[in-house]
Amino acid sequence: MILFRKFRVLILMVFLIACTMHIMIDLLPKLERRAAGPSAGNSGCSCSHKPSEEPKSWGMQRAMSAAESGWPNKHTLRILQDFSNEPSSNLTSHSLEKNTGDKTEAFKRLEFAKDAEVQKRLIKDKSDSKNLPVKGFSRLSALFEHPLYKVELPPLTDDDTLFNVNTDIRFYPKATENQEWPREGTEEDEYAPTGESAADSYPNWLRFHIGINRYELYSRQDPVTDELLKDLVTQRITSVAMKSGGTQLKLILTFQNYGQALFKPMKQTREQETPPDFFYFSDFERHNAEIAAFHLDRILDFRRVPPVAGRLVNMTKEIRDVTRDKKLWRTFFISPANNVCFYGECSYYCSTEHALCGKPDQIEGSLAAFLPDLALAKRKTWRNPWRRSYHKRKKAEWEVDPDYCDEVKQTPPYDTGTRLLDIMDMTIFDFLMGNMDRHHYETFEKFGNDTFIIHLDNGRGFGKYSHDEVSILAPLSQCCRVKRSTHQRLQLLAKEEYKLSGLMAESLERDRLAPVLFGPHLQALDRRLRLVLQVLAACIEKEGYASVVEDDLDEENSRRTAPRGTR
Repeated sequence: MILFRKFRVLILMVFLIACTMHIMIDLLPKLERRAAGPSAGNSGCSCSHKPSEEPKSWGMQRAMSAAESGWPNKHTLRILQDFSNEPSSNLTSHSLEKNTGDKTEAFKRLEFAKDAEVQKRLIKDKSDSKNLPVKGFSRLSALFEHPLYKVELPPLTDDDTLFNVNTDIRFYPKATENQEWPREGTEEDEYAPTGESAADSYPNWLRFHIGINRYELYSRQDPVTDELLKDLVTQRITSVAMKSGGTQLKLILTFQNYGQALFKPMKQTREQETPPDFFYFSDFERHNAEIAAFHLDRILDFRRVPPVAGRLVNMTKEIRDVTRDKKLWRTFFISPANNVCFYGECSYYCSTEHALCGKPDQIEGSLAAFLPDLALAKRKTWRNPWRRSYHKRKKAEWEVDPDYCDEVKQTPPYDTGTRLLDIMDMTIFDFLMGNMDRHHYETFEKFGNDTFIIHLDNGRGFGKYSHDEVSILAPLSQCCRVKRSTHQRLQLLAKEEYKLSGLMAESLERDRLAPVLFGPHLQALDRRLRLVLQVLAACIEKEGYASVVEDDLDEENSRRTAPRGTR
């Protein structure tokens, strides 16, 4: 009995000692700041890490940085765009942002030095020289001048635009928060007496949101898209938070002009192919695939992928020193090779074994512009009818039932309108990239079922250049349906003067991380395009041109005054 009492006392003492140590560790930064006194603000550490420093100085620097900046007592929540792999996360995903009072301090604290190495490439790619753009001649400009890329949209009404500039946009959280956008060349007299500024004075990310309509994310000739791509590369990063959901780490970056982007860091080099034994749901997401997907989507004239640009990010100054996410901040460390690394938190690939390391603190990544907040522009998530089973042994229904498409055609919303034809567009888009991970898709709720499909989450494309996954074309081969505009553009891109690989090479050369794609991936685009045309040719030979090709280019269909039924 006495031994039992002594044992209980011993356990209690150990518990009290552990609690005391935990409290002391939490209070240590505050005690150090108090001990430093008023002079600490003038002589504290600079919070900028030099990779040549010893690893032991890293921990002290982190403690002093936390003591100087201080963590906020309360985080504001904002509903954000869902780019995660979980279809339901668009209803619950939030970002942790700074309080409004902290923005001025953050702007002063962030001073970026112009580093010559920022312009250097992390990787040198051996691209095929015949795919490089010809000097003095732009195939891309010639393509966009083709009549197929000059089809006009029907007149837009208030029901066809996502926002009404005169009413809806003044309820935009950032617009009501501060009309004085941190933008060069903006003068106070540009604003109306009512406090509402003209649409041209809005930052590019907001102008992009205003331009979304029933038929497209952005127009062909709108210069805002190119300006937004520049902003993604040049705008100063003021806040960083981890994106909830998904199997891999993704970061939410907030810029000086209050725009936001989803950052996917580099995990694999361009020439690394997906191992042949990997399942499609086991592969890493590629940052360069997100960039290339945007350019491919624009060349196909779908314009359903939000603008994406590549950027070389300083992990110390632009992530670690500006984040207010404790969980992310604590995962930074110095590798044995003296490189800055971090791994964050996510479902699977967030550990020291899968850490993201810079060279020495520079890392490539893709930045995808956010779509409007879900609180302002709700989106509906749809299950892809040709979704894969995501099981190592079981097959999906469409893989075992050759008449599966007949069931889909009788199921809303695929029984009317253009939704089934949009699925065919998405199928062709995914096959050209080799993307097998299209489990869900989204649409804007305001436009109902008569609108386009948003092509999100393209990071698992461009994984294999030596293999063409023909099963991705199952919807096309089973349904034998395609838009006339899509069919004609595919035929155009198969011609030598408008060769798809050459157009992609020219378009990707404009990106900061060029070359974005490994040479064999460009060649695979031409090969896969021929396969798509062969499938369509077989369908036309079997069922007839009128039964396969839906005419969306005539005057009656271009007006889109009413949903069209399927044949």
